[in-house]
Amino acid sequence: MMGRWNLLILALFLSLTMVSSESECQNGYSFEDEHCKDIDECAVDEDYPESDGDCGENTLCFNTIGSFYCRCADGFSSSPHAENFAADSSATCKDINECSDSKDICGSNATCFNTIGNYSCICDDGFVSTTGVERFYHGDGVTCRDRDECDDKNICGQNAACVNTQGSYHCVCNAGFRLKSGNTIFSGNQEQCEDICQIDKTICGNGTCHLGASGHYCACHAGFTNYGNKKSRCSALSCDVFQDTNNLKEIIPVSHDVVRQLNKSCLDLTESESPEELDGMDMLRRLLSVMDEVLSKGALNDNRKVSTFLDLVEEALRLIGPFINSPWTYILSNHTELQHLLHTGSVIPQGTKTFSSEQAQLDIQLEIAAGEPSYYPGFTTVSLLSYSNLENSTDGFFGGMKPEKDQSFKVNSKVVTVIVSNSNTSHLKEDIKLTLYHLTQSNQTSHTCVFWDSSKEGGAWSAHGCKALESNAKYTVCSCNHLSSFAVLMSLSEMEDRFELKLITWLGLSLSLICLLICILTFSMIRSIQSPRTTIHLHLCISLFIANVIFLAGISQTENRVGCAVVAGMLHFFYLAAFCWMCLEGIQLFRMVVLVFNTSFKTLYMMAGGYGVPAVIVAVSALANAEGYGTKRYCWLKLDLIWSFFGPVCVIISVNIFFFLVTVWKLAQKFSSLNPDLDKLQKIKAFTITAVAQLCVLGTMWIFGCFQFEEGTVVMSYLFTILGSLQGVMIFVMHCLFSKQVREEYGNILSRFCAPQKKSYSEFSSSHSSKAHASKSTEHTGESHI
Repeated sequence: MMGRWNLLILALFLSLTMVSSESECQNGYSFEDEHCKDIDECAVDEDYPESDGDCGENTLCFNTIGSFYCRCADGFSSSPHAENFAADSSATCKDINECSDSKDICGSNATCFNTIGNYSCICDDGFVSTTGVERFYHGDGVTCRDRDECDDKNICGQNAACVNTQGSYHCVCNAGFRLKSGNTIFSGNQEQCEDICQIDKTICGNGTCHLGASGHYCACHAGFTNYGNKKSRCSALSCDVFQDTNNLKEIIPVSHDVVRQLNKSCLDLTESESPEELDGMDMLRRLLSVMDEVLSKGALNDNRKVSTFLDLVEEALRLIGPFINSPWTYILSNHTELQHLLHTGSVIPQGTKTFSSEQAQLDIQLEIAAGEPSYYPGFTTVSLLSYSNLENSTDGFFGGMKPEKDQSFKVNSKVVTVIVSNSNTSHLKEDIKLTLYHLTQSNQTSHTCVFWDSSKEGGAWSAHGCKALESNAKYTVCSCNHLSSFAVLMSLSEMEDRFELKLITWLGLSLSLICLLICILTFSMIRSIQSPRTTIHLHLCISLFIANVIFLAGISQTENRVGCAVVAGMLHFFYLAAFCWMCLEGIQLFRMVVLVFNTSFKTLYMMAGGYGVPAVIVAVSALANAEGYGTKRYCWLKLDLIWSFFGPVCVIISVNIFFFLVTVWKLAQKFSSLNPDLDKLQKIKAFTITAVAQLCVLGTMWIFGCFQFEEGTVVMSYLFTILGSLQGVMIFVMHCLFSKQVREEYGNILSRFCAPQKKSYSEFSSSHSSKAHASKSTEHTGESHI
């Protein structure tokens, strides 16, 4: 019994000893073989349930002496971005998206695919890996190269060719074949190429389609052509404008041979399946040479000839244009300036082209020049042609215009023709923009954009379809929805018939006629004052008197064109005669002072200068431009002839100013001499003053008259009317009332009528002899006292 208790006590002692030993090992250690050993928490198993080595998902556990730490597995990263962390921390491991973090991880022509904890690279469609593997990783030394799909000979089917591209391919129909959809390329089995002639019955237009070795070609029907380009559609080409060679020979003789050649070429294009190639550049030079000759000789002297000429030029350039080999052509001749563009190809050109010349600038869309796609002939041409002097032949033909009251027109730019290959240009989808530079620069007039309409009265300017976008003194920008020959018209506004001006004119001219009649009677009937200078005054008054009578009676008689022209010619003559007599007065003064008071001036010479010179000027003007006499409102000179009056007037005024300056200079020398003949010098001084005053009156009046051809000159019109209508009164005042001797004669005449007395024969003889003596004493000076 005692033994059993001893064994029990011994066992209890041993148990307590073991518990005491184990309790002495630290955390992370276990007591084995009477020693504390490190516990590998990363290899936790059922034997160590107390281990803390569980780091969580997507982690790696790393044991240390007495402990351990955690780290995210490859392809994962911790949320607080800590490399090592404890198992009981809040850190978690999330997947790293290598495809987004490294954009070029797979290289070119490959796509990256992310997986949980990893990624893979796969070559794009149309590419294969260099090693043949489907998936690879960065660093494997694998790249993606293009796969040539065209190695498969049947990939595009029949009647098509395969074209390999980087990563892909496409199919192109062989020549003579096309897709029904109209697409130019395809891939796979989406579509099949078919015979063009079968799927598009209109591809040749007015021609028959055939399939040949090099593709399709068109055989044009009679009257149609594709200009020798067999693959282009056949379009109509009218040769009518070239066929009436007899009429053209009569109108424009020098053009006969060229037109005949153009007609032959045109017929060859429309009648032959294999037309001969036209030498476009040679034909163009010949055409421009003929145009130069026509324009230089002034053969276009009526509107019908102008219409024929312009129609011929347009059709000729439309015919020749496709055969000019150069894409850009510029030719400057004596009377023309040409810019020509040629674009060839099956694709219609796009965009806006600008053509600039010395007289114009054209902005046009090439789609407009090419025309509708369904009628596109395979080429596009644009020509800008300027004429140097055609504006003279077309000026005056304004039947297509609707002028406002008191409005007239004048061509104020060079005539410019625009020709394109598109024959349907009567109404364009998009307007063209044409800038025309003015011949006469003025801010006082308005400008109108016009085109030459051959259907209007044989040919006339019309503004239909054209408008001015911008206009200043130098140029006008026109916008037109059709093509033709263009120009800019300048509006000329005539002065309105104001009642005040009419009243001033009638009253002033009536008073002037009375005063001029008195002057004529005075200078012709009072013998005591007669001299060469009073003869000049007499004919000056006669010229102005007749001119004023004709003005009052016929200035507005425009119903009869011939009669109106006669009235304008007579006014031209007598007003010039007045200035010529005024010039003779300056010459007379010059002779009196400079030529030592030599006053001999033959009457025949004075008549030749006073009436002969105006007659010659009027005759030459009438022969040169008979149409210039008479306007729509007045029987006076037109603007293009007005300088046949103002030119001589300016010359006469300049000559008289020179003579008067020399006279004044000589007078100053004579007055400063030691023994002057004061009586004679005083007379010449007075004569000079009256002559200068007369020049100022007449010259100033016609200077104001120069401003009647501009708008907004009401003040000038009143000054011109007042001075012009009262010039007879002013001459009467200067040469009669300011003359002491004339006043004395007037007093004697009035005294005879008012208080008649009988005189003895001796008194009468004495008075008459004294007056005759006075007349002789003044005759050699050529003037009366003032």
